[in-house]
Amino acid sequence: MAYTRFLTERSLKRKEDYLRRMSEKVLNASIVQENPSIITMAGGMPNPQTFPIQEVSLKLKNGKRIDLDEKTTRIALQYSGTKGLPPLVNMLTELQCRIHNPPTYKAEGHPGPLDLIVTSGSQDGLCKVFESMVNPDDKVLIEHPTYSGTLAIVKPLTSKAIPVESDIDGLNPASLRQALSPWSPSDATRPGSDIPKVLYLVPNGGNPTGAGLTLDRKKEIYKIAQDYNLIIMEDDPYFYLQFTKPYVPSFLSMDTDGRVVRFDSFSKLVSSGMRLGFVTGPKPLLERLELHMQCSVMHASGLSQMALYKVLEDWGIEGFLKHAETTAELYKTKRDQCLAIMEKHLKGLAEWTVPSGGMFVWVKLHVEDSHKLITVRAREKGVLFVPGSVFMMDSSKPSPYIRASYSNCTEEQMDTAFQRLAEILQEG
Repeated sequence: MAYTRFLTERSLKRKEDYLRRMSEKVLNASIVQENPSIITMAGGMPNPQTFPIQEVSLKLKNGKRIDLDEKTTRIALQYSGTKGLPPLVNMLTELQCRIHNPPTYKAEGHPGPLDLIVTSGSQDGLCKVFESMVNPDDKVLIEHPTYSGTLAIVKPLTSKAIPVESDIDGLNPASLRQALSPWSPSDATRPGSDIPKVLYLVPNGGNPTGAGLTLDRKKEIYKIAQDYNLIIMEDDPYFYLQFTKPYVPSFLSMDTDGRVVRFDSFSKLVSSGMRLGFVTGPKPLLERLELHMQCSVMHASGLSQMALYKVLEDWGIEGFLKHAETTAELYKTKRDQCLAIMEKHLKGLAEWTVPSGGMFVWVKLHVEDSHKLITVRAREKGVLFVPGSVFMMDSSKPSPYIRASYSNCTEEQMDTAFQRLAEILQEG
């Protein structure tokens, strides 16, 4: 694949930061290993004697304690490489290979060999990758309805985002073909063509819909992406929160071409406050992300990375997968409680689909528009939901939908919330 066509002029202008790269080599000891007698006065790294934190101790919920000794803490508190702490990057690469087995990993001679970068939450990676590939007024294919955070990224970049409708099984390939119908596959090779180059979707536990793509649909969507030469942005923070096993294979797992950029998050599995995610995809595209990070955040929090690495090191991959399974079971139980309570209070007043994963249920109220009902009347009644218009490309249009999150409420709280909502709907 020729990746230059996917990159913006601004992104192509980004150059490597000499000081960043030099500092990374010093931190990774590669320069010192080449010449042990070398004395470095090159980096602008603060003297660790000035760091007030000497050691860090983490107590896990199982009672085990993980201690970061003085040397490890000093590494965590110092500047580090933009791509992430090497042991964490290695561990995450091993995880991706174990779970997804990407065809481009160590593929000799492939134009888009697999790369991985740790980011300050997957949202930051998502934002920077969009900025690297979307020029003003580029046409971008966006699953619809979609995550409001993505709309907040895309709308300032282009006014020509194209909604691709989804249903209970996720993004509909027929809707994707319809969205691409103004163009032919040959337009992807024609200079100056305005054919879309990027498809964004959430394949599991969709936010807001809770829907998950089937394997057959994924295969069909990937074939369409091949035909029209699209980059697939696979935003998958809920991959490990699928409620059925085995996991539906990812787009990354079938990516023979190197056209998938995958976004993973630890927010739903370990901690949202640690602000750690990671991006996996073809090196020519991730290089642009790395260069952007070099001149902005520099790298994700070193202390967060080290804490996460030590927890994952203690667990091992099997322990991590067990933790992910336990987490998914918790949310599945809460989903089932939520659905039972909705059946009790909202039957005849609304309709909904059964989430296949994640934290949300997408509810269609028997009203023309939910916005005032939710933002005013429900708030006055002491209950909060999110009006469906927030997740729509055109938020000014009426929407009967609401998003309800069952992740952090008790069964009793959900019962009270939906009872209050039912009372509002019955009042008319």
